Amino acid sequence: MAIGVVMHTFDVQLADVDRGVYDDLTLRLAQHPSETGAFLTTRLLAYCLEYAEGIAFSEGIAATNEPAVFVRDATGAMTAWIEVGSPDPDRLHYGSKLTDRVVIYTHRDPSRVLPQYAGKKIHAADRIELRSFDPGFVEAAAAAVERRNSVTLSVTEGQLYLDVNGTNLASPMHVQSIV
Repeated sequence: MAIGVVMHTFDVQLADVDRGVYDDLTLRLAQHPSETGAFLTTRLLAYCLEYAEGIAFSEGIAATNEPAVFVRDATGAMTAWIEVGSPDPDRLHYGSKLTDRVVIYTHRDPSRVLPQYAGKKIHAADRIELRSFDPGFVEAAAAAVERRNSVTLSVTEGQLYLDVNGTNLASPMHVQSIV
């Protein structure tokens, strides 16, 4: 583990009514010194909102050929490539050729993320979704994150309800294609 890495533990109560997913999770996330709190929080949200059997975090910045989060089936084949932030078009192209499902979760303004994909060669770009939240939502959640965290995350009818250590937040999930 790199010097300066901060370990965070998240005890998550997940209730995704839209997908019928209910579980209690204990997650340990390492925050690299170059990683912002908003990026860490978006990684956590992406994991929870995509939670399924076979989901895992990658090795982080050391994993140049894996997304931030991925899902593998029982055979080890990757079934979902889940990026965080504003990934390079080449990474999306690679991920889209590897699996049928590619999703980006961003804490950034989508109007600033989407232009980087315009006119770029990205395999099956019309199937790639960009998911974002209301302005300030991720930053407010990140401000409530400590080293040990209690999180309740509920999703119903596209609306996300989040409690991080007693800080209650809500945002719709905004979903759009990258093309």
